Amino acid sequence: MSRIPQQLTMGVVIGNRGFFPSYLVAEAREQAIALFGRLGINTIMLDPSQTELGGVETRQDAKACAELFRAHRDSIHGVVVLLPNFGDEKAIAETLRLSGLNVPVLVQAEEDNLDKMGLATRRDSFCGKISLCNNLRQYGIPFTLTTQHVCALNGEVFAQDLQRFEQVCRVVSSMRGVRVGAIGARPAGFNTVRYSEKLLERLGIAVETLDLSEVFTRIKTLRDDDIRVDEKRRILIDNADASRIPADKLVTMAKLFVVISEWVVANDIDTTAIQCWTSLQENLGINVCSIMSVMSGQLMPSACEVDVMGALSMYALASSNMNPASIADWNNNFGDERDKCVLFHCGNFAAESLESLHMGTADIIGTTVGKENTCGAVHGRLKSGPLTYFRLSTDDLTGEIKAYVGQGQSVDDPLDTVGCRAVIQVPHLENLLNWICRNGFEHHVAMNHSASAEILYEAFTRYLGVSTYLHR
Repeated sequence: MSRIPQQLTMGVVIGNRGFFPSYLVAEAREQAIALFGRLGINTIMLDPSQTELGGVETRQDAKACAELFRAHRDSIHGVVVLLPNFGDEKAIAETLRLSGLNVPVLVQAEEDNLDKMGLATRRDSFCGKISLCNNLRQYGIPFTLTTQHVCALNGEVFAQDLQRFEQVCRVVSSMRGVRVGAIGARPAGFNTVRYSEKLLERLGIAVETLDLSEVFTRIKTLRDDDIRVDEKRRILIDNADASRIPADKLVTMAKLFVVISEWVVANDIDTTAIQCWTSLQENLGINVCSIMSVMSGQLMPSACEVDVMGALSMYALASSNMNPASIADWNNNFGDERDKCVLFHCGNFAAESLESLHMGTADIIGTTVGKENTCGAVHGRLKSGPLTYFRLSTDDLTGEIKAYVGQGQSVDDPLDTVGCRAVIQVPHLENLLNWICRNGFEHHVAMNHSASAEILYEAFTRYLGVSTYLHR
């Protein structure tokens, strides 16, 4: 079961400054409760019994709010700061420092109305936000800004900002402490997917390994009529039409699925990268693609060719929008259309993203290991629609983790080929491919149906410390 958090909890800080109208704090609290409730976001915030109107203005208010946040630190995914008036920038910054939270922070400031600029009604949040952001920068606290400098708390602009911020928080929360399962050795011909476990540890990411010999040994202990095997076989059949696959091959695939699933559960694995060829074909006579397709559909994505960084890229992308992510090769030009290309893999895409899908054999690998030994590849065309692509990589030469992200479209242009495939259109694609080659990125890329480039860029650059190129 995926550990990507579905419902998030936000700590809410409402700023106040005494010589501005305080009733605005109570008004903001009511509006916040209504908005967060409507969007299905849990909140942790002071109530009027703890500080004046539940706002934060003094050092003591900051301590009270920080104590409340510390008590819920394991459940808070982000903090939203609301400025219904100018607010006390120092008290808010100290709240965040004293809380010890290391989560994304969103800063909202309420807009003034031109007919309410008198002393009894003016807000000056426009100015207060600048002061607060200055203090947050002094304190070394990263933060996210709203689309507009000031916006109505109960307006649609802020509601959309809050939903985007929720996605940022989900990515950051998911990536911190993620555990990758590397199953099998990297295929000898794929130096491109080399990576640094030590650099990943800096980001709090752990890699757990499993040798294929252990997998084969565990498979031998499973009987064909084991209830676990039958359950996995049914899942595979439900994922894609398997009428062309021999029954014994489906049973072998199901056994492999059982072994992988039990190892994943036992080791708290979030995403996997598997040696998909040629040992599996030579020892078991099957492909693992359909199993990977199912896991990706369950938001526990699985990457080919022990591409650990590809698996992490898929996991980040899936966490940003809760849509299954797949991995593919930047594979072919599309005639003379330079802003289009073909993405392709033997057959591991998440079924939800495909049309006209069925389970078959992997024809390309089959030329070397025998087509009959490649049962399990998924064939289908990526559905048309918006597309986000994303790639993480470790760079030992610079000692850093880096990434690129962008958006495009999956299009319906005719394409006569096999496997999992897509024709995509990306603005200034030639520039992107040039950048990928110049900066030593792999030929694999994660992608899904979404428009999440800005979300991933914000999460990785601002909160996870990963240098990320945003292609436009």
